[in-house]
Amino acid sequence: MHTRTYCVYNQTRECFLSLSVTPADTIFARLKGLIGRIRLRVDEGLWIVPSCGVHTVGVLFPLDLIYLNESHQVIHLIEHFPTFRIAPLRTQASSVLELPTHTIYSSQTQPGDQLLICAVEEIASRFNKGSGGQPKSQTHGVDAGLDSRTATHEADLYEANGLGKQ
Repeated sequence: MHTRTYCVYNQTRECFLSLSVTPADTIFARLKGLIGRIRLRVDEGLWIVPSCGVHTVGVLFPLDLIYLNESHQVIHLIEHFPTFRIAPLRTQASSVLELPTHTIYSSQTQPGDQLLICAVEEIASRFNKGSGGQPKSQTHGVDAGLDSRTATHEADLYEANGLGKQ
């Protein structure tokens, strides 16, 4: 069984947060989370969809947590969240990224930053589109088609898990 992975790119800061984020988009995957893992590699992460909070009960290493709204805008950050804890709930969050510690610090990610979460092929084609010497503002602008596909995928995840949008 092949597990799909996504890249996470901070459009505001123009840097990658992760090149291999796995979605936890089923009830079982969300319950299991990172339990049983020894560590996360620097380029790995878990994207909990849908979620407005997480826990690290049974997780053996601290994490950086990034709470996102429906449009993948950062609404809350927690650096170096310890093990065996329950993170605060953020009702406006629609998903949470669990990333290795120091990811937030090294990327200088802040609340309000806009993230792009998509497959490797999509991110590659997105950057190839902008490589013709276009101004920076056009190269890194929001691609409505890609954003709508991502939003549609997220809506499908909600529906598939019987968690219709509130």
